[in-house]
Amino acid sequence: MIVLFTDFGLEGPYTGQVLAVLQQTAPAVPAVSLFADLPPGQPKPAAYLLATYARWFPPDTVFLCVVDPGVGSERRALIAEADGRFYVGPDNGLFEIVLRRAEGSRVWEANWRPAILSASFHGRDLFAPVAARLARGEAPGTLGEPLYPTREPDWPDDLAEIVYIDRYGNAITGLRGEIAPAAARIFAGGRPLPHANTFSAVPPGSAFWYVNSNGLVEIAVNQGRAEQELRLAIGSPISVEI
Repeated sequence: MIVLFTDFGLEGPYTGQVLAVLQQTAPAVPAVSLFADLPPGQPKPAAYLLATYARWFPPDTVFLCVVDPGVGSERRALIAEADGRFYVGPDNGLFEIVLRRAEGSRVWEANWRPAILSASFHGRDLFAPVAARLARGEAPGTLGEPLYPTREPDWPDDLAEIVYIDRYGNAITGLRGEIAPAAARIFAGGRPLPHANTFSAVPPGSAFWYVNSNGLVEIAVNQGRAEQELRLAIGSPISVEI
C-alpha cells in the first residue's frame, strides 16, 4: 500500500497528478490519501502527525510524504525505513519524530532521477516514482545511498502546540495522550479546559479536551468549532497542568 501524506490541498490537480504517476508505475499497488491538507509548508507540525498516524498501517506500507518548502533547493531527497514501514520525502525534519520513536531505522539519500524532473514538483516527478518502485518491491539500496539525515534535536518529543485543525474545527495537538492524565487541566486560548472522554459527556457549546481516536490530545467544542471559540490556529500554544 502507498499512503499519501501531503500539503497539496483538497482542491486542484496536485494529488490527482501524483496518483496518476503511482498508477502508471505500480498499477497493482493500492494508493490512499491520508492527509492532503497538512499545514502548508510546515514540516514540524506534520512530523508529529506522521509519527502518530503511521502506526495504524501495517509493515511494508510506503508513505509518500510531501511538505516541501525547500523544493528546488539543495535539500536532499530521502528514503527512510522505520519499524518496517517506508517513508519517501524531503530531508527537512519531516521524518524526525518517526525516526526518533522507531525501535529500528535506516535512511538513504534517494539519488535516482527521472528523465524529466521539474524544479517545483518533486512530489510528482521524484518522490512518487521512488515510492512506487519501493511499493512494487525494489530495494532502497537500488534507489539511493545510505546516509545520516538532518536531525532536529531541539524539537520536543511531544509538541505542546496545535498541529492540525480538522473540518469540524477540532484542534489536534502534538501531545500524546499518555503524557496528559485525565486529571490534568489543559489551557488553550487562554482558558482552562476540563477533560471529557467523549463529546456527549459535556453540554452543547462546552469546550473540553480529550484523547482522540489516534492517541493525540485534541481540543473540541461539543456541537461547535474549537478553533473559533478559542481562537486557535496552527502553532497556537497549549499548556498542561497536572
